[in-house]
Amino acid sequence: MRTVSFPAELLDEVTHHLEQFAAPGRDGHVFVRPQGGQLRRSNFRDDWVKARNAAGVTAELHFHDLRHTGNTLAATAGASTRELMTRMGHSSSRAAPIYQHMTSDRDQAIADRLGALIRGGGGGASGSSGEGADGT
Repeated sequence: MRTVSFPAELLDEVTHHLEQFAAPGRDGHVFVRPQGGQLRRSNFRDDWVKARNAAGVTAELHFHDLRHTGNTLAATAGASTRELMTRMGHSSSRAAPIYQHMTSDRDQAIADRLGALIRGGGGGASGSSGEGADGT
């Protein structure tokens, strides 16, 4: 069990889920089978496919892809590798990069930031101003 913070903008949806779909009580599981009881790998796939189809989501979306999305969004929001590890429950830094994916909007943000560094004259490597090693 671990505590993970989430944006206040999701509070209503999380509260609704806990009230309508989760097991009751502090020790109740957040995700349970429609008939009640703990989710298990062996009985989850059918529930996932049914929910995915009901939502009109492509069959190419796998449940585990949601972890990738969440971690990519957290990284985009500025989370460090250690913070990503803690949120995902990883004990080594080896797994954290697996869940980080480049997004086109993030790629553009990086390019924009690099452009700002160029315009501001910051971030240049030693000798990158066109001068020789002797400063001429």
